[in-house]
Amino acid sequence: MQITTFPALAETTLAAANTLGEWLAQNDFVGKPIPVSADVVILAGNAVIPTIDAACALAAALNTPLLVTGGVGHSTRFLYDAVARHPRYNVLRTTRRSEAAIMADIGRHFWNLDDSQLLIEDKSTNCGENARFSVDLLLSLGIKPKTAMVVQDPTMQRRTVATFARISQQCADAPHWLSWPGITPRLCNTPAGLAFQPQQEGLWPVYRYLSLMMGEVPRLRDDATGYGPKGRDFLVHVDFPSAVETAWQVLIADETLAATLASRSL
Repeated sequence: MQITTFPALAETTLAAANTLGEWLAQNDFVGKPIPVSADVVILAGNAVIPTIDAACALAAALNTPLLVTGGVGHSTRFLYDAVARHPRYNVLRTTRRSEAAIMADIGRHFWNLDDSQLLIEDKSTNCGENARFSVDLLLSLGIKPKTAMVVQDPTMQRRTVATFARISQQCADAPHWLSWPGITPRLCNTPAGLAFQPQQEGLWPVYRYLSLMMGEVPRLRDDATGYGPKGRDFLVHVDFPSAVETAWQVLIADETLAATLASRSL
């Protein structure tokens, strides 16, 4: 049975969750990156509507190409569900369509992006393929950006940028990868349980956000079982600040979060 609410957390645990969440949602800018420029915006497939909107709005404001990457994978149904629940986007067809096709439709029909701005990579089924196939697509089109803005589900933002950096390590003309999640989620306790502050349309259920967030730390580790160079070598090395390490220890010791942590695996 799906959990639709999540109980309030102890204040120390809540603070730790927000510390980890903010770090995972790697934002290379104090606020929105406008007027910071990028030669291309890359939107990786995800189901967080505010993040998708942010990437489309940025490409529109910069009048720069938007590369959408994502085929049909194990999480695609979450995008289908998010679009179906959205008050405007629910008119879009989703079933059996790739994440990239759906996100391109959002950009085309709701953000006035021209077809000439949209670059579509619709074969990838995971983060590594998002990066590899996106780089391959740019090369095949003769596009050699000096800077590329990567936008992804905030829980996966830091890992996605580290993956792009790893994929492009051997490229002579690799772009400078810029990281912007579009939104930085924060949780707060309410009488009804844990909730996002502020509330926005198109966010994860809180239990899913926590589950995704807790699953990221083992992946980002540079050890035998992690995704760093000493492990599976999917990512460049990622440094963990002491505040994030402390937050992680608080979270894994909290009994309320134990079931969520146990449900995740590498």
